[in-house]
Amino acid sequence: MALSGGIRRRTYANPYGARVDAMSSDTRTDHPGAFLTDVETLRRLAKAHIEQGVVTDTYEGDVSRTIEILQAVLATEIVCVLRYTQHSIMATGLASESVRAEFAEHARQEQEHAMAVAARINQLGGAPDFNPATLTGRSASEYQTGADLVDMIRENLIAERIAVDHYRELVRYFGDTDPVTRVMLEKILSVEEEHASDLQDLMATHRHRPAAS
Repeated sequence: MALSGGIRRRTYANPYGARVDAMSSDTRTDHPGAFLTDVETLRRLAKAHIEQGVVTDTYEGDVSRTIEILQAVLATEIVCVLRYTQHSIMATGLASESVRAEFAEHARQEQEHAMAVAARINQLGGAPDFNPATLTGRSASEYQTGADLVDMIRENLIAERIAVDHYRELVRYFGDTDPVTRVMLEKILSVEEEHASDLQDLMATHRHRPAAS
């Protein structure tokens, strides 16, 4: 398949039997495993379309679609920040201190996720969407307050389970087409799994306690 800048995509067989999808130039010799672009071509491509920043000819994803997906991820993380923050304030009772601290810590970590996602959107040439009017419509998770401590734990656990499934799908979706976005989501996924595990433990501890205990 022909690409810009005199580059064409070739498929090579490597010594281990796998197929190597390669970027080749007219200056490269054709032999198994020859998949590295020569330095002069790299320099030429880097100077072309310089206004596109990190989005070069070797970016194999759909930039617009990636930004659209990340806008939804950003909204999900912001909604989680708001929900955890509200719960950390509203949780009451003698048994709630450790839960409130857990909610506050989760809110802080979700804020870090949101900032990382927003930064990636900006790197790809998009404008992070923080519009509060459309947050819940774009978010995978719902904003639910909860009537008591156990309800709050349950709502957050449901939200984390949704996030875990959603981010696992996105990690598979991006694969090798956008490894930077994939790795970022893998890191977020790891923390969301920890959150789900923490909340499951809290649920087991508090579900049979009186609401005011």
